[in-house]
Order: sequence, then structure tokens, then C-alpha cells
Amino acid sequence: MLIREATDKDLTAVLELLKQIDGESDQDMDQSLNIWSAIKKYPYYKLMVAEEEGRIVGTFSLMILDNLGHHGSKLAVVESVVVHSEFRSQGIGKQMMEAAMERAKGEKCYKLMLSSNKKRVRAHKFYEELGFEQHGISFAIEVGK
Repeated sequence: MLIREATDKDLTAVLELLKQIDGESDQDMDQSLNIWSAIKKYPYYKLMVAEEEGRIVGTFSLMILDNLGHHGSKLAVVESVVVHSEFRSQGIGKQMMEAAMERAKGEKCYKLMLSSNKKRVRAHKFYEELGFEQHGISFAIEVGK
């Protein structure tokens, strides 16, 4: 299993994986390419993939942010975590999260955080088994659509 940064050639496979958590997308390839181009301009926004025998079987995004709080310590955020349905329960998600934790540690982040939909009970158990703890309460508001 190889966990690596995504390249341009991985974008189609990543978009297909994301449909497994987002459902069908009305986002066209031009829009996706524009977003991908913008992501690459951020100081530390990495789209990561898990590759098995040349096939992209998982993905997640990792953002590392500078922070004035916590004595200037950086923080890391994981988003859009998905393992292809055919490859779940094989340790791929664990390897992806361990890679995220290692990168966050290497960047001297004081924490790595993520949010998960309340309905994803199986995912919550998975994160807890990795050592994540429920911390605070997450709030969200849709501000556009």
C-alpha cells in the first residue's frame, strides 16, 4: 500500500471515490479542474491517495494551518476521507489516518482534527480505535448552494 500525494492523473479516480460519500455530483470536470488548480495554490493543502497495485482505493485531504492561538502551534485538519467500498475493512483507512497523523506530527501540529456526520457510527468507532477522542461540539451552517 502506497499513501502519496495525488497528481493530476489521479483526479478522475478521486472524484469517483468521493461520490461514495457525497453521492452523485453535479460538478463537471472543468469545475473540478478549477478547484484542483486552486487547491494546489494553498500553502499546505494536500490531496492524498492510497494506491494498491496501481489502483486508487482511498483518498483524504490534509490541511495544515498556521495559527495565532496555542502559542503559534499549527493545527491539521483531515477532510473527505473515503476508502472504496470494495476495499473497506482491510486496514487501508487506518494506514491513511496514520499517514495523516505522521505528517501532522512532522509539521509540529498540536492537534489533528476531523469531523464526521452524526449518522456515520461505524466511522466514529473506527476513529476512536485509532485514538481520536470526541472533543467539543461541532457546528455547521450551510451558507450557500
